[in-house]
Amino acid sequence: MSNPLLERTYDIRPHEVDNHGKLRPVILLKYLQNAASEHTVQLGISVGRLKELGLTWVMSRMHLLMSRYPHRGELLMVRTWPALREGIFSIRDFELLDESGVIIGRATSSWAVLDLESRKPVRIAERLPDYPLHPFRSLEDRFATLPSLKNPESSVRMPVLRSDLDLNQHVNNTIYAGWGVEAAPGRLADSCLPMEIEIGFRAEAHYGDSIVSLCAAEQGDDHCLLHRIEHADSGLELARLRTRWKPVV
Repeated sequence: MSNPLLERTYDIRPHEVDNHGKLRPVILLKYLQNAASEHTVQLGISVGRLKELGLTWVMSRMHLLMSRYPHRGELLMVRTWPALREGIFSIRDFELLDESGVIIGRATSSWAVLDLESRKPVRIAERLPDYPLHPFRSLEDRFATLPSLKNPESSVRMPVLRSDLDLNQHVNNTIYAGWGVEAAPGRLADSCLPMEIEIGFRAEAHYGDSIVSLCAAEQGDDHCLLHRIEHADSGLELARLRTRWKPVV
């Protein structure tokens, strides 16, 4: 039987860090995605395998919580596993460990399987091959709907680039975190890091689109931001984010 856990180690390279010398959040999320993707191949439920069945994976939620970001030259281990299946959703969790084996981050994600023809989710137990679970949650989250941003304080408009696309030909889920962080006010972005990132995906973006990333502080907490990513022309909401920032140490 396939191993329900996978561990991979990443060497943090110079071009993957920010101006503080810390691993960029978007790169960290790409590490998680890479490890998850490799694991699905081992489990027989990869995107390639699902496409043979007329299906594909789509992420619906991501929640990342860091105690610290690793720095340039450091080794980071990513440990991942599928934790549970519930109806149309599969939960995959992660632990991030430093070179001493100390857990410095945790993440949990929720995934659905879409029928490529109908573009509707299917019941995973009915359509996917069976795969083993490791029934442990690294980060407890019931994935309640994220708050809606009502009164944005800042906005940034950006094009969707070819390099933003994934195998499904829509914007890779890691890109949304970068879009959200880009709209953060300078008072936070210059001296703080987003130690907690929650993302709720609501619609797809494609090459040729332009998006607007909007942001404002959550009421009563200047270090907690609400974000809205929307289609620049139609105003269609593509994603919601909530980020919590702490000073760089």
